[in-house]
Amino acid sequence: MARGADTPAVRLLGIRRAYGNVVAIAGIDLDIAEGEFFTLLGPSGSGKTTTLRVIAGFERPDAGRVELQGVDVTRTAPSERAVNTVFQDYALFPHMTVLENVEYGLRVKGVPRRERRERALEVLERVRLPGLGSRKPTQLSGGQRQRVALARAIVNGPPVLLLDEPLGALDLKLRQEMQVFLKELQRELGITFVYVTHDQEEALTMSDRLAVFNEGRIEQVGAPAEVYEHPRSEFVAGFVGVSNVLERGGRRFTIRPEKIHMVEEEATLPSGHEIEAGRVRDVVYVGMVTRYVVELDAGGELAVVVQNLETSSQEALEARGKRVRLGWRPEHTFEITPHKEESEQ
Repeated sequence: MARGADTPAVRLLGIRRAYGNVVAIAGIDLDIAEGEFFTLLGPSGSGKTTTLRVIAGFERPDAGRVELQGVDVTRTAPSERAVNTVFQDYALFPHMTVLENVEYGLRVKGVPRRERRERALEVLERVRLPGLGSRKPTQLSGGQRQRVALARAIVNGPPVLLLDEPLGALDLKLRQEMQVFLKELQRELGITFVYVTHDQEEALTMSDRLAVFNEGRIEQVGAPAEVYEHPRSEFVAGFVGVSNVLERGGRRFTIRPEKIHMVEEEATLPSGHEIEAGRVRDVVYVGMVTRYVVELDAGGELAVVVQNLETSSQEALEARGKRVRLGWRPEHTFEITPHKEESEQ
């Protein structure tokens, strides 16, 4: 196949993969652009990791086609594909030094010793690990080991880098630091990153685009803001961030908690707002914001998130049991489709 300017870095066409009676991937189509940071997001068992393994060649699809830079690689061995993979457990060789680990792929490809040493030192500098080449992996922190794994994966200059939950073993602070580092590294390298995670915040923070997986299917593909602000299904609304689902007058729609204004019962809300009355059932003070759960007079309940600009924890907690009015702008609601199971009933 001829490769044009718009040829995707990765193209999946009708990919299906089953293990006995369990369907891991149920016939998906997906294009990932050159130089894109693309995330496969979903809960455990949704098919995202199997999809990554199909791209890498570690799994062979039962049906469909895998293309890399316009070339059909469906039957191509993993070692012959123009991709490298970074795993959550790093998969470093413990008996080798950091430099030897990074050089390993170059050595397998027969790159001369002097050249591979220069390239390995250069990539260690790029991942902010200069001067650590003589250490063993056990002498490094978790974040440093992860960067060594990254260095080993990018030293060959692959056009596509696959990352399977690479930050899952790190603590929260380090994970957040590594999110920033990974995104900066991807921009510097200009290569395609295909990133697997179940962490919604991670996906929203890092991605150019993302695909939301559910039960072996892709529910929605789009930019983070588009998927968050305009969820196409109840699953997406509930999994990507926190969302409310209400049924009114035959409509089923979603509204994000931070889009809702909450005032005391006698206070007024801006004109043009959709308004509901209710009682605060629960209050959770979490520092920067307070989360309220309001039981509505018309049925159902809404979660509301309010910034604590001038509210103390005591003031927030005293709202429990109070009558309130809630309002939101109509353009902040989005009609959604029900769960697959519900639509089949």
